Amino acid sequence: MNNNEYGPDIITVVDENGKEHEFEVLDAIETEDGRFLALLPTYDNPSDSIEHDGELIILAVQEENGEEMLVTIDDDELYDEIADIFEERLADLFEIEEIEDSPEN
Repeated sequence: MNNNEYGPDIITVVDENGKEHEFEVLDAIETEDGRFLALLPTYDNPSDSIEHDGELIILAVQEENGEEMLVTIDDDELYDEIADIFEERLADLFEIEEIEDSPEN
């Protein structure tokens, strides 16, 4: 039996400088605009994850020469639309609360 069967889905992304980064895939969606992944950076040292804010990374899946690549979403409107979808889908799982501007009591 594979021990990773129920573990997190980890992918390695190589940036433009050739440096490898590991991310946990939290969710994936497909819309008429393409396929998108919601990723969370992983750290070898648990204390490193505490120092970072756990910001969700959203990338588009693009196919080039038969290979899938992850790319940033340059269109701000599309990014916001995809981010909203992921936020809604992941809110219950991670108890994400929307930050609202409300007056102090």
